[in-house]
Amino acid sequence: MGLFKHDARVIKFDVLRKAADLAYAGELTEEKMNAYYKDLIPGTKANYRCCVYKEREVLRQRGRLVRGLMANDVEKNNPKQIVQVIEAACDGCTIKKVLVTDNCRKCMAKSCQASCKFDAMKMGSDKAYIDYDKCKSCGACVKACPFNAIVQSERPCVRSCPVNAISMDENDLCVINEENCISCGACQAGCPFGAIEDISWVVPVCELLRMNTPCIAIVAPSIQGQFENATFAQIKQGIKMLGFDKVYEAAIGADAIAYYEHEELMDHIEKKIPMTTSCCPAFVNMAKLHFPKIYEENVSTMVSPMMAIARKLKQDYPKHGIVFIGPCVAKKQEAMESFTAVDYVLTFEELAAMMIAKHIHCEELEAAEEEVASVFGRNFAQGGGVSKAVAQAASEKEKPAINAVYADGCMECKKQLMLMKAGKFTGDILEGMSCVGGCINGPGAFETSIKAKARMNKENLSAQKKTIKSVVEEFNFENVHLHREK
Repeated sequence: MGLFKHDARVIKFDVLRKAADLAYAGELTEEKMNAYYKDLIPGTKANYRCCVYKEREVLRQRGRLVRGLMANDVEKNNPKQIVQVIEAACDGCTIKKVLVTDNCRKCMAKSCQASCKFDAMKMGSDKAYIDYDKCKSCGACVKACPFNAIVQSERPCVRSCPVNAISMDENDLCVINEENCISCGACQAGCPFGAIEDISWVVPVCELLRMNTPCIAIVAPSIQGQFENATFAQIKQGIKMLGFDKVYEAAIGADAIAYYEHEELMDHIEKKIPMTTSCCPAFVNMAKLHFPKIYEENVSTMVSPMMAIARKLKQDYPKHGIVFIGPCVAKKQEAMESFTAVDYVLTFEELAAMMIAKHIHCEELEAAEEEVASVFGRNFAQGGGVSKAVAQAASEKEKPAINAVYADGCMECKKQLMLMKAGKFTGDILEGMSCVGGCINGPGAFETSIKAKARMNKENLSAQKKTIKSVVEEFNFENVHLHREK
């Protein structure tokens, strides 16, 4: 679903744009943001919630996250709590897990009542009903009903979480267990009320650029196709116009990782220990938090492409700030790891808000087309692209072919990690991507993956003959430490 087809995301975008506008002008205050919320929701007629006051409160909490503050007026800052719940927005989703529908015939068998061990199923004048004070949501009545009149459903956030990090509190509000959360953003993308959001660094980035602080932007390849018909070169030119000194492709780092990761893979194959990729931070988080032995023994020690190019740039430009721009929420968490070389992370929607605040229209800009990264590095953004790049590196080094398995989305990642834990994984390397289809479907993107993929495939035709080795040699990663601490 595109940004402008989801009302909650449109509202979030409005708040982002206003915050960016005020931050660039050096005029961002809570008072001005509160006044803007009244402009967004004038009068007394509510559009989505019980009243305009509730809607403005939701906006105020969105504004806190946009300004880098904790939601729900929490004062104590927890910088690693990237994904947060806006309680005022969540209470519109207080559905019951087990529900009797109008299909109930109040039949004579009363199978639902007989199956309930907690005396929660009652008979009303027209149909059965549930005493929720006694109901344990076991689902026995659902299976027993001959009319399929009782349904069992999960809330979207719970259903979307691959690691069971979401539960409900005593008020039926969503609670995220930060100890289990992998920051994949699946719950954020799945919530139809926009009640789960990521904390933003758009304000400090705008303020740094306003003060002419030298900054370099690293942009993920999945940005192709995000800005209407703008080419990659035009988008990079637009980013420079925001105040960045230089713009580099994260795909350059991807080429370096593919080239050097192959060596680590060969060592794993020799020892008959399967290896996993390490470019997707949510996938790495899943292994680290929920499969610690696999994290220690099987996950590649290579850093992500973002971190690889960032470390190279920190060597070359030690006085510059480094800002990564991509579709990923988990990158914000990765940027706070002890081994980071990245100062801030922005999503594509945050970048778009900055563009609009500065009245930059990428498709109207003049920009020279250039070939920088290989098509293999750029295709890290698409599902299966990482393992294909590692295979290409093997081919360029005249090494044997590899057997790669691609896990498409968090649920499949979890399945393959469980197989690896049980010793039943059949490949040499597991490519894990937390977003189905790859980074082009990241929660911070705002265009459909179909359009993004079409734009990528079209623009990357000119780079088809460029090798991974040539990119690595051109940018000279020999003295760059590309491994993370375990």
